[in-house]
Amino acid sequence: MNDWKSQLSLVYSTNPSAASQPDIEPEQSIEPNKQNLVVGIERKGRGGKTVTWVRGYTGAGIDILCKNLKNRCGAGGTAKDGEIIIQGDKKQTIAELLRQMGYKVKISG
Repeated sequence: MNDWKSQLSLVYSTNPSAASQPDIEPEQSIEPNKQNLVVGIERKGRGGKTVTWVRGYTGAGIDILCKNLKNRCGAGGTAKDGEIIIQGDKKQTIAELLRQMGYKVKISG
């Protein structure tokens, strides 16, 4: 059974097997207590603005974790290249939130 949403990007193909592409399994998340995250702050190369970064997250769900941290800190941010970046100096707050979620956290700097 093919999901119709997965075929929306396919406009036209002369390949008879184009519609029956194999399903890609989603990347599995690792349990929070098995992940070692590092939290730090950075000022260089950001026009004098301070950001807090979280590195070391592996698996799926980095966007969900980023959204949760942004909401709990009341700040903007993004998740890209396996790194979460939150605006402002929120190092202690984010480290405590991650510990409450069950992650192993180390504070850098």
